Amino acid sequence: MINFKYRIFSSALLVFSTAVFSQIKEEKLILDRKREPEVKKIEKKKTSIEKEKNYPPEAKSQNPVTYDITNVPAVSDFKTSAIQGEDISPKFDADYQNNYFQIGMGNYGKILADGNISTTLENKMEVGADLHFLSTSGLKRDYDWDSRQSSANLGAFLNSYGEQGKLSINADFGQKNYNYYGIYAFSDVPEVNIDSNVDLQQKVNQFKINGHYDFYSNEILNDIRLKSSMLSDHFGAKESQAEILVNLSKHGVDIEKLNGVRLNGDLGINLEMLKSDFSILDKNTSNFFNATFSPKVTFFKGKSYVMFGSDFSLLNGTNSNQIITEDLKSNKFYWFPKAEIQFAATDEFKFYAGIDGGLKLNSYANLLEQNPYLVADQALVPTETKYHGYVGLRGDIDQNIKYDFSAGFAKINNVMFFQGNNFYDHSLALNPAYGYANTFSAVYDHGTVSEVKGSVQYFPLANLVMDAELNFSKYKLDHYEHILNKPLVKGSLGGKYILLDKKLSLGAKAIFASDMTTNAYSAVTTSPVFEMPENSNEKVGGFADLNLSAEYRIHKNFSIFALGNNLLNAKYQTFRGYKVLGAQILAGVKITF
Repeated sequence: MINFKYRIFSSALLVFSTAVFSQIKEEKLILDRKREPEVKKIEKKKTSIEKEKNYPPEAKSQNPVTYDITNVPAVSDFKTSAIQGEDISPKFDADYQNNYFQIGMGNYGKILADGNISTTLENKMEVGADLHFLSTSGLKRDYDWDSRQSSANLGAFLNSYGEQGKLSINADFGQKNYNYYGIYAFSDVPEVNIDSNVDLQQKVNQFKINGHYDFYSNEILNDIRLKSSMLSDHFGAKESQAEILVNLSKHGVDIEKLNGVRLNGDLGINLEMLKSDFSILDKNTSNFFNATFSPKVTFFKGKSYVMFGSDFSLLNGTNSNQIITEDLKSNKFYWFPKAEIQFAATDEFKFYAGIDGGLKLNSYANLLEQNPYLVADQALVPTETKYHGYVGLRGDIDQNIKYDFSAGFAKINNVMFFQGNNFYDHSLALNPAYGYANTFSAVYDHGTVSEVKGSVQYFPLANLVMDAELNFSKYKLDHYEHILNKPLVKGSLGGKYILLDKKLSLGAKAIFASDMTTNAYSAVTTSPVFEMPENSNEKVGGFADLNLSAEYRIHKNFSIFALGNNLLNAKYQTFRGYKVLGAQILAGVKITF
């Protein structure tokens, strides 16, 4: 009886806590796969915690294997998005069913199709493919022009288990088709009439090939990763990116003079190339090559450790466009400190502090992930985090609560954020899709950021998990009074509950964010003069977004599911002019085989 009441109380707590907030990004509806996933809540650390690989061949008995799970902060899988809600279908972890297909339909013309197929060959090589499609008819009642969106992905993967290590290769083609529908500047100018049939289309294609070879032993050569991608869009933008990462390590060296102290030595080598070309407006081009070497040494005793290291980066880059008379070239060497100390008094209380930094290449592909409404002509500049200091407390309380709280301060050169563009054609006669103050560009400034972060995972029952996350980031820039299009506070709250002998799976996720400052333009027509005054302190309201999901397994090969996105029906804006869909309900069926 007590256990039953506890279950009822936990379920009520889950529903109540998530009913406060809510829109999110579309995400693939998938069962857990045997391919190497994006690690969210559990990941292996190569630089500070000793461990062995967790997938040796069965015959490899001469190297005994140990398993070590590294506790990392709870990270939300949910992000705000443009116009469609995120599909948050819960995953059944009890049965490993890789072959499935599911389809669903909902309001706003929403159509979802998702599937995966894989098989293991006689030589223990696993091959497979997956597909994903999601479309919506958009906000027809809110905008006179087309706001339809669709996204599609088709991927293939291969996993091979050899004598020395595991080889993973995956290829993926993705296409996003959407419109620059966020035209806001002419709402107060009745004499300016924009044709509702104006072509606002943008289409982005991206092809990726990644390879990873992970050696079973940590002796010197740990793993090798190859990443590559090619991107093109509707306006002739082209970008190619390639990256090679090699990890060298020697772990678990006992130091005789220091009883119980062991040593990990690591050397990371990262070679990265980025080439971007744009065909409209200023026709910006950029070409970067970055080589980074990251040596580090970690001394640890029990769960306490001290780590010392550095990042050495050599950047060679060239920027050019139609405006500047000669190419802007840079050839610069960077050094970044890296150190961290953790004092583990108990499993419940682990104090840590550290400092790090680094160089990040800002690519067009990465910028589009953050803001799809960019004009297809961007000046790309690397962001340099000169130093980032932090302190925090994390722990694991009775295997029921995992938490991580930290505060930090960073000095950053070329902080990247997004600024709204104005009207590229003042006559309004030849405006292309991006010419109505409905796009954004990346801008940069030097400055500092103060941040406070917290994440908690709570496991009240074996089949119930709850998590919460909160982030506070305050920027102080050299030239801009406010950072644009970044909220001061954002957070999430969610949970997953599996019951009825693992036949019913419930999910909930609520996200929220505070107001953002942005710039905006207005059209003023005093014939024959056309003006576009700018307001540099416009506000985009914060939001709360609630999402629920349920899936019931009628048969081991057949399930039905329902998803509810943005159930508070808040048509907030992700960026100025871009409203999201209101409350959405999608239902469908899933077949596994």
